[in-house]
Amino acid sequence: MSTLSPPASAPLSSRQRWTVLAVCALGMFLVGLDTTVVNVGLPAVGRGLDTDTRGLAWIVDSYTVTLAGLLVVSGALADRFGRRRVFRTGLVVFGLASLACAAAPTLGVLVAARAVQGAGASMLSPVALAIVLGVMPEPKERARAIGVWAAVFGLSMAAGPVTGGALVAALGWRSLFWINAPVIAVALLLVARHVPESHGQRTRRIDLPGQLLLGAALFLSVGLLIEGPRIGWTSPTALTGYTLTAITTAAFVRVERRRPEPLMDLALFRRPPFTRAVLGAVAVFTALSTALLLHTLHLQEGRGWSPLAAGLATLPLAAGATLCAPWSGRLVGRLGPRRPLLLAGGFTAAGGLAMLPFGDGTHLGAAGLAHLLLAQLLLGIGFGFANAPLTHTAVGGLPPSRAGVAGAITSTARQLGAAIGVAAAGALVTGVAPTGLAGAARPGWLLVTACGLFLLTAARTTDRPPVTPPPAAARTTDRPPVTPS
Repeated sequence: MSTLSPPASAPLSSRQRWTVLAVCALGMFLVGLDTTVVNVGLPAVGRGLDTDTRGLAWIVDSYTVTLAGLLVVSGALADRFGRRRVFRTGLVVFGLASLACAAAPTLGVLVAARAVQGAGASMLSPVALAIVLGVMPEPKERARAIGVWAAVFGLSMAAGPVTGGALVAALGWRSLFWINAPVIAVALLLVARHVPESHGQRTRRIDLPGQLLLGAALFLSVGLLIEGPRIGWTSPTALTGYTLTAITTAAFVRVERRRPEPLMDLALFRRPPFTRAVLGAVAVFTALSTALLLHTLHLQEGRGWSPLAAGLATLPLAAGATLCAPWSGRLVGRLGPRRPLLLAGGFTAAGGLAMLPFGDGTHLGAAGLAHLLLAQLLLGIGFGFANAPLTHTAVGGLPPSRAGVAGAITSTARQLGAAIGVAAAGALVTGVAPTGLAGAARPGWLLVTACGLFLLTAARTTDRPPVTPPPAAARTTDRPPVTPS
């Protein structure tokens, strides 16, 4: 099958480069879709497997935490063994795990299969971006590709609830997982035909201590959020967990600073734009995941809506993201990331505030329904504007050898934000009666608002990137550009 692909050294035409982007974006679409498509089906999964809100949170976060923990090491494996090879392996693992999720007889099996699914997804996200950046070395074309990339990922996240609601209504909750199989089969054929093999300019050793410490820190922090309502936030078990999380995080930073080839290049965080982009990615996906889970539980459990109706209620969110994501990419290319990020923060904060009045489980009249849909539209517009400027800020101005690592860290931040959002929303509504869900969700909507305000703050300190490419001498160095203090 490898003979069907153009050799790595052969120059690709413009049409071939954008075909590679389309094929890789298909893999990314699956990763983003599976982050949110399950949300609208969680009540049906809970009834089918007889589990509570805490168990439902683990179904989502076992995927996102594993994905976040393995993103960087998957990128390193791809640089060493071949990006197309690892990408194809990820598709196979993702597809097989999806079938295991569809057949899961118990909650434990489903959570374990979701974790394996996250491992497969980790081989798709940063690897696909590295493939795209590798075939598009020209700065302007690369900026456009990053905009399209961010738009596709944002669309996949926003389209998840609508897709999930339709699948659950028509075929049951298990269809949320087995539907991936035919898409994976098509993606494997397209990769074999259109995507060239490539390797990193300099392969890195696998940082096993760093990988173990990163995974432990993510698992502990998210696990504490999920289990907090059950064990008690100030119980001895929780206090021990906080201590272990702090120790593990400190050990990770110490190990990474001393290793010659660390899992994460912490020197990137010396660049204020990169740090703001990473924190912004956490904020955006915390807001999105919090909003989607609270919205799903509020409408289905609190108001008795069907999965399809709850999914359709997110159509304004999906529409806002679909329309604004490519627009954001064009704005970033013309004006830089600051203005799109200001729009993202403003609309996200407005959407969170708009959801605050829903404080009881009474019937929604025409005005109430219009208010709900408007709030979803505001959130979708904010999310649509956010991804392109954050991705561009993270990887813009870096040489290819560092752009891949920066992209992987930003992707990790996105998934960490998604896991935090689900865990926080689940903690707010665990053990709450259906009639009290809307009121219990109010702190969650304040969290969404706070995330939007953080984006506004980050945007105000974001400078417009240089439009012209850097001099040749600057492009040959692996050091990040010096940012004035």
